[in-house]
Amino acid sequence: MRIAADRVLGIALIGLAAFIAVQAIQLEMPFSYEPVGPKAFPLGLSILLTLLSLVMIFRPGDNGSWPHKALALRLLLVLVLLLVYAVLFRQLGFIVSSLLVVTALARLFDATWGKALITGIVMSIVGYFLFTAALGISLPSGYLFASFI
Repeated sequence: MRIAADRVLGIALIGLAAFIAVQAIQLEMPFSYEPVGPKAFPLGLSILLTLLSLVMIFRPGDNGSWPHKALALRLLLVLVLLLVYAVLFRQLGFIVSSLLVVTALARLFDATWGKALITGIVMSIVGYFLFTAALGISLPSGYLFASFI
């Protein structure tokens, strides 16, 4: 029964990968200035997730038991925070939504408020400049802040 946890999670992750792939295939941009387009990254991630999930199904680890309740609750909260991030990404923009979610994730895993806030600020600003300057990808500034910017 211990191995069942890895296999159940692997099957669930394959379902998630399929959902991501379907959503990526339906993604259409009328004008794309990037050479690979917006579909490449989510499709690549879904393929990688599928391959790693198959490894979990066919070669489960020795420690295949379910996490205890406190860790399971934290993992569920991580999932909720990532869903909130996806919902607020366009409204708040990359920097503000990343700052909020990274800070909340750091607090969730026992960082102090100061360390969590510094981590959120650094990761959101560095991530913004990596995407915009290094990769040339435009990120949303947020609908709620459009009148201020």
